[in-house]
Amino acid sequence: MRLTTALLAVALAAPAAFAQDDDAAVIRRIYDAALTDSPAFARLRELTERYPGRLSGSKNLDGAVQWAKGELEKLGCDRIELQPVMVPHWERGAPESVAIVGGGPLAAAALGNSAATPDEGVRAAVIEVRSLAELEQLGRDAVAGKVVFFNRPMDPRHLSPFKAYGEAVDQRSRGPALAARLGAAAALVRSMTHASDDVPHTGNTTFPADVSPIPAAALGILSADTLSAALAVDRDATVSLGIHARTLPDALSHNVIGEIRGAESPEKIILVGGHLDSWDVSPGAHDDGAGCVQSLEILRLLKAAGYKPRHTVRVALFTNEENGLRGAAEYARLVGERKEEHLLALETDSGGFQPRGFNLGNPAGDAHTRAARWLPLLAPYGLNSFQAGTGGADVGPLLRYGYTVAGLTPDSQRYFDLHHTTRDSLDQVNPRELQLGAAAMAALVYLVDKSGL
Repeated sequence: MRLTTALLAVALAAPAAFAQDDDAAVIRRIYDAALTDSPAFARLRELTERYPGRLSGSKNLDGAVQWAKGELEKLGCDRIELQPVMVPHWERGAPESVAIVGGGPLAAAALGNSAATPDEGVRAAVIEVRSLAELEQLGRDAVAGKVVFFNRPMDPRHLSPFKAYGEAVDQRSRGPALAARLGAAAALVRSMTHASDDVPHTGNTTFPADVSPIPAAALGILSADTLSAALAVDRDATVSLGIHARTLPDALSHNVIGEIRGAESPEKIILVGGHLDSWDVSPGAHDDGAGCVQSLEILRLLKAAGYKPRHTVRVALFTNEENGLRGAAEYARLVGERKEEHLLALETDSGGFQPRGFNLGNPAGDAHTRAARWLPLLAPYGLNSFQAGTGGADVGPLLRYGYTVAGLTPDSQRYFDLHHTTRDSLDQVNPRELQLGAAAMAALVYLVDKSGL
């Protein structure tokens, strides 16, 4: 029997249509499982309440590693591994004190790698600058013995707070080291946030091997504005600081790995992950407890949807993202040593907010355009974009092996209200948004596993 041209076209198109229908059905089942009877929020509650302040070298990070191993065991992983990693061990010590002499106290939090002040504290005049370049131009004669105050706000004109953060964070990450090179007694940095409150945001600062660390702290936004106003009235205004931090020898930690073995090509890996550590002052609910429980949830969701992965799906909960990235470096090193092939390395470290899409990166630079073919399947769930990117800090190193990396992109407007603060707690996480993020990632893992990228 001969087929007409029109009938032949329909017949040839039918398998693709059926495949698309199958994909839609599987994704629907993933979302149904995520939004009904999900353990994700309960897991996050347990992690943040039992093990807050999971900074490298802390007992709480050690406890979280064992907790994560136990959760992977409950999920029935085919293989679980604790990858040993030596991590930096910095401790804040007693609470900081920063004040304007003759004025009032300022809300402050020491930065990671800060040195301690002498027992009697530091009392010195303040130099306010808006950039590292401005500080360099002042030179040693103007800076030596002073407290350098970096006071450039995050640019509110950027629609993406992450872009504003990226432009401003050099003050925190590199500013204190430059101040130390110029002989400064200490450094203060305006917190990295758009919020108009007085909650200081800690974070890491880096001192190269040839630079002796100095005391360094972040100021809450209202405190930064108070200090700036005091300097406008009196250029000779001074501050007093008391910081009690110390750096200890490196400590042993672990990346926590669990995987479901692929049914057809188990040697090829799809990686999902987040980082298990958090800042010492923070419960770490959004940064990155949410990413950890979402990564764990992906294994459950694929099983609940009745889908058996063709390739190995691996969860990696990285250690030491916040103040060293040694977990990511060790994972990438072992990937090279073991010659492990990764089809995709997907990270979630932008908070447990409403998911909007993904960023993707690969050496050819076209991963995001190739993934765009899945937008019709994902748009009904509020996922409307695949953008070019580098995944995230923990999976980015895999790009050098030629692998494709990705990062979940949630709504970001509230993230830097909480980032690296005491406020990053469970009550700031919406359970439904958390579940939707896990479902979005599981859907992408399913599509990559089934169809390739």
